[in-house]
Amino acid sequence: MNTLTSIGDRVDLNNGTRMPWLGLGVYQMTDEETRQACLLALDAGYRSLDTASVYKNEAGVGQALRETDIPREDLFVTTKLWNDDQRAGRTMSAFQESLDRLETDYVDLYLVHWPVRGHIVGTWKAMEDILASGRAKAIGVSNFLPHHLDELLVAAEVVPAINQVEFHPHLVQPNLLSYCKAQGIVVEAWSPLMQGQVASEKTIAALAEKYGKTPAQIVLRWDLQHGVVTIPKSTRKSRIEENAGIFDFELSEEDMGVLNDLDETRRLGPDPDTFAF
Repeated sequence: MNTLTSIGDRVDLNNGTRMPWLGLGVYQMTDEETRQACLLALDAGYRSLDTASVYKNEAGVGQALRETDIPREDLFVTTKLWNDDQRAGRTMSAFQESLDRLETDYVDLYLVHWPVRGHIVGTWKAMEDILASGRAKAIGVSNFLPHHLDELLVAAEVVPAINQVEFHPHLVQPNLLSYCKAQGIVVEAWSPLMQGQVASEKTIAALAEKYGKTPAQIVLRWDLQHGVVTIPKSTRKSRIEENAGIFDFELSEEDMGVLNDLDETRRLGPDPDTFAF
């Protein structure tokens, strides 16, 4: 069990980089929404911001970086390489374009967004070159299943630091969690709140009442106690602050099991084996 008591707590990645356990996701936000949400999150104590080139809001994150008084070295910025850039062999160029939009000299974490068939190894070699350049403090993947990681690791000199995947009580993926743990890869959850559906899950509501917390806080705490980094998305000040209120309580082992038992192996997002974009 992870005993985490502060929003400032960080996890040590496999290359020594330290990443906040809680971050803000900005999927499907405009640049202005992104700027505002990032600044609200930073004011609430968040230090990790997660974007991607395909979200088309890296510039909004960059604007927030310029407006905040928090030193850049205290912040943790993640962005991601899109699939078309992998297919075109543009990893290095796409990375520089992301830096330009963010208006920063480096990112703290650069991820391969999806496992594009036929490009996993070639893309990862370019990612390793980016890491060696110092312009990314850590590199990782997103939406990789064990067999994708097998293919990558056979050829890799650097083990991915992170695997960001869909993870929530209806999609627990225990085999993937075990695989990543064995390889020293930290799992990070996208869509941790099931696109808002946690609020209507009766079991989660009962636990929320028991602990005097909201359903979202129960699930985000469950993430942390699984050793999973979490990046809930919100544009609202109240929700951003609510999502940060997960460091002053701990779920019992029994209640962790209750949440694990909600697993339906049900995806809300695309399947990493069959996505077509």
